[in-house]
Amino acid sequence: MDELETEPDAAAPVFGDRIDLARRFTAALAAHGEERGLIGPLEVPRLWSRHILNSAVAAPFFTGRVADVGSGAGLPGLVLAIARPDVEFTLIEPMERRTVWLTEQVEALGLDNVIVERLRAEEWAKGRVFDVVTARAVSALRTLIPWTAPLARVGGRLAYLKGANVAAEVDAAEKQIRRFGVANVEIHVVGEGVVAEPTRVLTATVTR
Repeated sequence: MDELETEPDAAAPVFGDRIDLARRFTAALAAHGEERGLIGPLEVPRLWSRHILNSAVAAPFFTGRVADVGSGAGLPGLVLAIARPDVEFTLIEPMERRTVWLTEQVEALGLDNVIVERLRAEEWAKGRVFDVVTARAVSALRTLIPWTAPLARVGGRLAYLKGANVAAEVDAAEKQIRRFGVANVEIHVVGEGVVAEPTRVLTATVTR
């Protein structure tokens, strides 16, 4: 197994008094993530910078009740739950081996602000109860919006962690943006000077 990336200097300021939980989660993911099919074989040497801090710097965008769709290894959901104990996170993930991992980590870290649900986003049947819906590295916007917008309350927000081509994704998703009442689409670049590759967060409001 490749060696875990040295903890960046920015990690402790980003997580504050929750840094120990972030260290424990990162160490567990480095030790078991590849063998359990959660991360690729090249990710451990850049786990802190590319995944943990990339997710954590988006923490200010979240409030109230949040759904993380396609939570996978817990990126960004578990990382955000560590950084924001004042916010309630529901991790929605259809694959059993991933929900087993997520549940294990919630218990090991004592995270009382996390619920794990094994299902697809389109199978959610508990209503439009979320203040914010997020996803990271799940799909292009034109696919993601139909999965996620119906989970947000009217007036709630979407906050996706996206890659450098997010502006092109917005253009390609014009039809879905209109159809699902998504408005006020903005792209924010966060983490500059904190992480080597800043995080792009697309935010929008669900209007109906």
